[in-house]
Amino acid sequence: MNLGLSDRGRELHAELRDFLDTRVLPDESRYFEEIRASGDRHHHPELMEELKAEARRRGLWNLFLPDATHGAGLSNLDYAHLAELTGRSPVIAPEATNCAAPDTGNMEVLHMFGTAEQQRTWLEPLLEGEIRSAFFMTEPDVASSDARNIGARIERDGDEYVINGRKWWSSGAASPRCRIGIFMGVTDPDADAHRQQSMILVPLDTPGVEVVRELPVFGHYDGQGGHPEVSFTDVRVPVSNLIGQEGDGFAIAQARLGPGRIHHCMRLIGMAERAYDLMCERSLAREPFGQPIAKQGMFRHWVAQSRVRIEQARLLTLKAAHLMDTVGNKGAHMEISAIKIVAPSMAEWVLDKAIQTFGGSGFTNDQPLAMMWAHARTLRMADGPDEVHEMALARRELKGYLPDA
Repeated sequence: MNLGLSDRGRELHAELRDFLDTRVLPDESRYFEEIRASGDRHHHPELMEELKAEARRRGLWNLFLPDATHGAGLSNLDYAHLAELTGRSPVIAPEATNCAAPDTGNMEVLHMFGTAEQQRTWLEPLLEGEIRSAFFMTEPDVASSDARNIGARIERDGDEYVINGRKWWSSGAASPRCRIGIFMGVTDPDADAHRQQSMILVPLDTPGVEVVRELPVFGHYDGQGGHPEVSFTDVRVPVSNLIGQEGDGFAIAQARLGPGRIHHCMRLIGMAERAYDLMCERSLAREPFGQPIAKQGMFRHWVAQSRVRIEQARLLTLKAAHLMDTVGNKGAHMEISAIKIVAPSMAEWVLDKAIQTFGGSGFTNDQPLAMMWAHARTLRMADGPDEVHEMALARRELKGYLPDA
């Protein structure tokens, strides 16, 4: 099993690493200062447009999309290596290369299932990085880890669909640059459990769409459009906004989440690698009790464990990406569940040790560690909580030990 990069992947990997080292990482402080100076946490820094323009010049654009016409034409395996690099600057690098969630998943949905008109109206400006988007699936009133619980309704009325419901953790929806959302709701409550739901495009300026409140994550408000609660009251959109057919929602969601989990996991590995670098550098610079932290036995245990855990998570994630390329998402189902369990916990552990090494400054915004830790912790819930993936993986594993019916 070859888990390395293709020739094209190696070229882009080297270019992306240079872009990160020479532009993105040195300009992180400027990016956040532009937001602070504006007084608006949703301010879109001028720097971002500069970085996007440079990324396009370098060919570092839409790297996630395997279609060579609109994307880079890379395999899942190639992109996994690149996504790891962008995880070293998770707030800036993904958007600078037009590879930020939830836009990537929404673009994949429109690319795979959208009509020509839907693609012209919404996919093209997303591919150009001109607008942002949201994904409306999770609901406050139900256990959303089971998508069959969704209660929001999409009901046909002549040439329109009428949408009612409440969604939350709608990442990016509070940004003025967010123009479109993909909404998942019930079109037929009497159908089979996996055919009740549909997906539909909802422009955010449609009457009846209201951002109710922004949700803080561990007390911090995300400036990238937040993760708000959004209400939909008698929202009317044309029938032509339906994605696929009525009842396709669950299948589309599964197609959307498979690649997204690979992207999240590789970015987490990039975060862990940056935390590891910072931790080791810090350990050589600080000397409590007369010797550098690096000489402390406990710290050396952290270093060894961090390296082992990062390498294990990387190899498992690359294997999942390889299987997605060779046997498809369904054939890689076990590995996708496994990496979703492993990668967030690994990153959370490494980041925790890095924060401990930095002491008080590790909790502040002087370092990226606290922000990265919060992100890693949320990903133990986003795209399916650990427990659901463990349940699915265990059920699949135990099938081989059950007697024939």
